[in-house]
Amino acid sequence: MTQDVRVDALEHLRRLCLALPEVTERLSHGEPTWFVRGKKTFVTSADHHHDDRSAFWCAAGPGVQETLVAQAPENYFRPPYVGHRGWLGVYLDVPVDWDVVADLVEDAYRVIAPKTLVARLDVRVADPADLPQSSAHGDL
Repeated sequence: MTQDVRVDALEHLRRLCLALPEVTERLSHGEPTWFVRGKKTFVTSADHHHDDRSAFWCAAGPGVQETLVAQAPENYFRPPYVGHRGWLGVYLDVPVDWDVVADLVEDAYRVIAPKTLVARLDVRVADPADLPQSSAHGDL
């Protein structure tokens, strides 16, 4: 994976995460990481973490990690440290379906975010006209 492709993938992931309510970004363990209300991690970049692969890790609902890893191990994996809690690893150094990634990021947010923020997200999703042009499901 070239440096330009890696940067483009990170920028795409960044736009998806920051489009969600009250999400901030800061480095954690040397990697870009996205937090809900500055406290709860829901997505972290994992560029060359213990291997030569570019990926991200995200929270996932019950059974999602097992299903996706079994169905497409070339795209998904059980990440170290958080995999035992059901988090999902998503490779970014393979052809990426960004619509699927957008859904995974939104689902991760829904797993971690407080109910009040999920309710705000539901209002945004219910009325697509209210979404900004660069939304998670917009023209990325």
